[in-house]
Amino acid sequence: MFEALCEEDASVSWLAEPLPMALSVVMAHIHALEKGGLIRTYKSGRVRTCCVEPQALRLLYRWISEQHGRWERRQTRA
Repeated sequence: MFEALCEEDASVSWLAEPLPMALSVVMAHIHALEKGGLIRTYKSGRVRTCCVEPQALRLLYRWISEQHGRWERRQTRA
C-alpha cells in the first residue's frame, strides 16, 4: 500500500481493491500511517485520497541510515 502511494496519490478504495482484507482493516492501516505522519488523507466529495508526506520520508530515511550504521559497527566488533 505504501509503495503504491510512493508512485502516486490514490483513493482508499483503489488501494484496497487488490488486497485480500476487509476495507475496515485497510482503513486501520491507513490510519496508522497517517498517525505516524507518513501519509496524509483528504476528502473530496465521497472519495478519500491518500498521499505520502515527503518530509516524513526524509526523516525515516535518516533514521534508517543511522540504525544501519549502528548495526554495521556492531557487526564489525563481533
